[in-house]
Amino acid sequence: MKNVLLVIAALLLAPMAANAAEYKEGVNYTVINNGPGTSKPEITEFFSFFCPHCYHFSKEVVPNLVKNLPKGVTFNQAHVEFIGREMGVEMSRAFAVAHQLNVDAKIEKALFSAIHEKKQHFVSRDDIRKVFIANGVDGKDFDAAADSFMVNAQMSKMKRDTENAQLTGVPSIVVNGKYRIENSSIKSYDDLVKIAYYLAQKK
Repeated sequence: MKNVLLVIAALLLAPMAANAAEYKEGVNYTVINNGPGTSKPEITEFFSFFCPHCYHFSKEVVPNLVKNLPKGVTFNQAHVEFIGREMGVEMSRAFAVAHQLNVDAKIEKALFSAIHEKKQHFVSRDDIRKVFIANGVDGKDFDAAADSFMVNAQMSKMKRDTENAQLTGVPSIVVNGKYRIENSSIKSYDDLVKIAYYLAQKK
């Protein structure tokens, strides 16, 4: 009986070992931090509301990535400022405001839709404010959050994390604050998810 259990265990672990062997540093992922990673395993998506690839990624990849997260692994997002010039900064602010007001999912969907489906042109913070109001957020709450310490702190962290990740484009996935997945090596969305889960188990 013991031998049978060992064989079953080996068969179950074999696919995982094979996948792990296929993922190589410098090919599938890059080490961006030679020091310790995050205290707990986490997968972070760097994105921009202005990025069409990020828009599709949010619909086709993120839901599956979040749905099947390994136990103990968290999923985070960070908006980058380097797309959209001045409005790139304001969109990062919008993302942080949505987080502080607990309307992340609703506002993310609304902003992506406004930009990529309705082709709305954003030129000021007020344009963003109108989207929040249209989605049930009181204008005064938006104004208070937009200039709050917490929002500014989150924006600073996202900018710092973006610089540390050494990004050349988005969407981009960084795992444990240490491993950046190389998009050029990805064969499919499922492949990306598997690599992310694999790296989340690394220290």
